Amino acid sequence: MAESDKLFSGSIPKFYDTLMVPLIFAGYATDMAALVAASSPGSVLETAAGSGVVTRALAPLLGANARYVVSDLNQPMLDYAATRLGSDSRIEWRQADALQLPFEDASFDVVCCQFGAMFFPDRVAGYAEARRVLRPGGRFVFSVWDRIEENAFADEVTHAVATVFPHDPPRFLARTPHGYHDIALIRADVGRAGFASIGIETHEKVSRAPSAREVATAYCQGTPLRGEIEARDAGLLQLATDRATEAIAGRHGEGPVAGKIQAHVIVATG
Repeated sequence: MAESDKLFSGSIPKFYDTLMVPLIFAGYATDMAALVAASSPGSVLETAAGSGVVTRALAPLLGANARYVVSDLNQPMLDYAATRLGSDSRIEWRQADALQLPFEDASFDVVCCQFGAMFFPDRVAGYAEARRVLRPGGRFVFSVWDRIEENAFADEVTHAVATVFPHDPPRFLARTPHGYHDIALIRADVGRAGFASIGIETHEKVSRAPSAREVATAYCQGTPLRGEIEARDAGLLQLATDRATEAIAGRHGEGPVAGKIQAHVIVATG
């Protein structure tokens, strides 16, 4: 994974939250919030919280006395997330590296992470940290995207942007968000971190947007794909977005569009 794959700064947090979140993250966030809240945890740690889509879904489901620590490696994303949620004394916003958590052993009932593990440079270390801060019997709940071919818009955007840079195609989406999809590998990594019980389910959903243009803008300007494009030629960002728009419209139509998305949801206990 390139260092640029982890950069969510500048205008990206706003584009990400206003475009990417409703496009692909919101439905899975609702499911994860329900899954986490099902055990009525007294303390929850969320890692790689991004712009706070899970936070907004989960906070209303937790008890009045619950402790909810929301963390992310990227301070700009965390700052943006905090602006989207009203004052809540149960929530502590904390900049933190999921591989070196600044919390004591056995501090939380649940650790959750939606679509963040793909960005961990050492996933086993990240999972081991989650296990370290969990109380005995606690649950680690996380999700990762399935392979890019099972996620229509991401696949189409990747191929379209490659036509703008045929000799050096940007591969962020395939390399990182959709680069950690092998169930056997995921199960092995979680087991190596010390978890004894590991459940993995694959969930298909439908991604919807008002237009192909909105999808293309979300992916090309609301993710680190933007940085990859601009590193090659900042003047071609709009052309790349236009090519992606054309590809999606050609496949899904000129009006509202819908495409398949698919992800794995993992629940592990020690």
